[in-house]
Amino acid sequence: MGKRSKEVRPEPSVFDKARNELMGQIRHCGVLAATEEQQDAWFKETMQYLAKRYPTVTEEELAELDAIGRRYCQPVISYGGRSRSNRSRSDSEGTS
Repeated sequence: MGKRSKEVRPEPSVFDKARNELMGQIRHCGVLAATEEQQDAWFKETMQYLAKRYPTVTEEELAELDAIGRRYCQPVISYGGRSRSNRSRSDSEGTS
C-alpha cells in the first residue's frame, strides 16, 4: 500500500507564539478574577514582557495582543445585571 503523505504544518508566526503565550498566562495567572485596576497593571507589565521576549512583534501587534487579551477577560454575561433575554421577556409580559 502507499505511504500516507505527512502534512507539513508551517511554523507559527512570532505573533501567534506571543498570542498563545498571552492566553496561557491569562488562564494561569488569575487575571480573569482580578479587578479592572489589577487587570490594567497586569496587562501593562505583560505587554512589556512580551515586547522583550518577542522583539520582532511590532507596536501595532502588541496593541492588538492587548486588545485580544482584554476582550478575553471580559465576562460574556454581565454580572449583577439582568440579561438581555430576561429584560425583553419581562418587558413584553408587562405590556400584554
